[in-house]
Formats: sequence, structure tokens, C-alpha cells
Amino acid sequence: MNSRKWVGLFLKTLLIGGIIGLFTSFFVKASLYTDFLNPFDFIELTGLIIYFTGLGLLFSIISQTGFFVYLFINQFGLSLFRTFWPTVQVLLIAFVVFDLIYFPYNAVGGDVSLFWFIIMAAAILGYGWIIAKIKARETNQRAFIPALFLMVVMTAIEWVPGLRTSGTDYAWLMIVTLLACNTYQLLVLHRITNSDSIGKEKINSKISSNKA
Repeated sequence: MNSRKWVGLFLKTLLIGGIIGLFTSFFVKASLYTDFLNPFDFIELTGLIIYFTGLGLLFSIISQTGFFVYLFINQFGLSLFRTFWPTVQVLLIAFVVFDLIYFPYNAVGGDVSLFWFIIMAAAILGYGWIIAKIKARETNQRAFIPALFLMVVMTAIEWVPGLRTSGTDYAWLMIVTLLACNTYQLLVLHRITNSDSIGKEKINSKISSNKA
């Protein structure tokens, strides 16, 4: 994939992060918008929109960094563990899902029911499972586990700064944006690389026909 397509992927993912971050803020930070809408304060409202859009852009950059790390880890894991790499990924997924329940629950000291942390982890796993199935259907079945690994393990790692903030508002802002950006990158990557392969095949066929 050439640099022009990498830049295009970066900018599009950045745009998605900004839009999703702003859109999510309408729900998780609705009280802030209400304060500036009644009475209407254009300057403060504009500043709020810029702030949450900027947060979305920042979360998008974190997502893209994690995505490139994932590509490296996947290749390294294949070379190191070979046929055992899918099994290792499944074990890591199970470990991270457990961590998403255990550590946040301990952090709140029992103030929040364990049930909600189980729901949260199940929702991330379920969403990742759906996206991984789509990836596998559009490429091949071997892509399912690596895709699930990205959507669960890498997203959870990227989410660590959000989990350390006080309150849950920014954690929600971050996880929604991360999932959206990781989903886009995962599902668009094979389309970009396939278009390159098709282009190379057309060039090779033209060269072959000219030689003939």
C-alpha cells in the first residue's frame, strides 16, 4: 500500500474519530450543552464543540497507533508461535475480558454492582465478535481470531487512559470512539490492499500481452 493510501486512511479515521467523539458527547455530556443552550451562549457552545471534537481526534490517533502496533504484533506472533498463535490470541482475549471485569470492579470498591462490569465486558466482546465475523466473511475464516483480538485486546489496552479518569463520562467517550475507529480500520484495510493487488495484476497482464 502506497503512502497516499496510508495518508488517506489516517485522515478518514481521524475524521471518524472527531465526528464520533462529538456525537457521543451529546449523550454523555448532555448537561453541559443544556447549560449553554438555556440561555444560549454561542461562544461557550462553540468552545464545547471544538473541545469534544478535539478529544475525538485524540482518541482516533490513539486508535491508529494501536492498530499499527496490532499489525506488528500479529506478524511477530505468527513468526514466533506459528500454528499456536491463534490459541495464544484466544487465551489473551479471555484474560483481557476477565480483566475488564475484575480490575474496574475492584477500583470502585464495590460502589458499582459487579453485574454492570460483566455487561460492559460482554458488550465489548459481543461487538468485537460481530465485527470479526464480518471481517472473516469478507476475507477468510482465518481472519476471525486476529480481528477479535484487535477489537477486544487492543481496544482494551488503548482504553486504559480512559479507565483511569475519575467518573465514567470520559471513559464512555473514549471507548465508543475507539471501537468506531478500530472497526473502520479493520474493515477497510483488506479493501485497500485488495485494490492494490488488482491494480498490480492488471499491470502485469498488460505487460504480458504487450510482450506477446
